[in-house]
Amino acid sequence: MTDIATLPYRPCAGLMILNADGKVFVGQRIDAEVEAWQMPQGGIDDGEDAQTAAIRELGEETGIAPDKVELIAIAPDELFYDLPEELVGKVWKGKWRGQRQRWFLYRFLGSDADIDIATAHQEFKDWTWVEPHTLPEVIVAFKKPLYEQVLAAFAPHLR
Repeated sequence: MTDIATLPYRPCAGLMILNADGKVFVGQRIDAEVEAWQMPQGGIDDGEDAQTAAIRELGEETGIAPDKVELIAIAPDELFYDLPEELVGKVWKGKWRGQRQRWFLYRFLGSDADIDIATAHQEFKDWTWVEPHTLPEVIVAFKKPLYEQVLAAFAPHLR
């Protein structure tokens, strides 16, 4: 049995994408057993900085091109979450206990037609725009504290 406390956190980047109405993009995960929505996020590859990873993940998960977003803010600190014990060992080949994430807030400059979740490695089966304050209610329970921290980090920029 692996001691969870000795496992490292997976380095990741996350994106909060705001549309012109001040709503946030969320995608519904394909692989979730329950209805689970999340903002785009993903691992940082070796030799890649967090912002480069964020833009790469944006394209991989949403089909949104880099010229359709504008950086508004970067969360001042890395944010962390732990996987529930029953998921440690089942995801990421058991290498990580959770994620340490650098979060970026972007303004979406495009139209809904610029979003295409049917990407080469599709992660979402559906997507929508939600009010920022509803984020902690629509994501999986173990990520709720993380999403509350993301909201707090970007609060000055949200309506």
